[in-house]
Amino acid sequence: MRNVILPIVTALALGAATPAVAFDSGDQISMENALGVATGLGVMTVSYTQFQGDQWEIKGRDRAGRWMEVYVDSRTGEVRHMNRGW
Repeated sequence: MRNVILPIVTALALGAATPAVAFDSGDQISMENALGVATGLGVMTVSYTQFQGDQWEIKGRDRAGRWMEVYVDSRTGEVRHMNRGW
């Protein structure tokens, strides 16, 4: 009986999983483009990314291991604010 329980639980878990659904982002830049902007400013390792409606917030570390925080405008791709080395 134990040999049957694990496959059943696995099948139920896979069946309950829902696929990610893309939404219409209109004229906003993608997360990949925002990450490209942050990488161009020196972010080497990204630890946090969040979309905040009109901007992307990206946190990570630079080459020297210092923390960086970059806010990228979600429509233009321009850098709104950047903190470095805190």
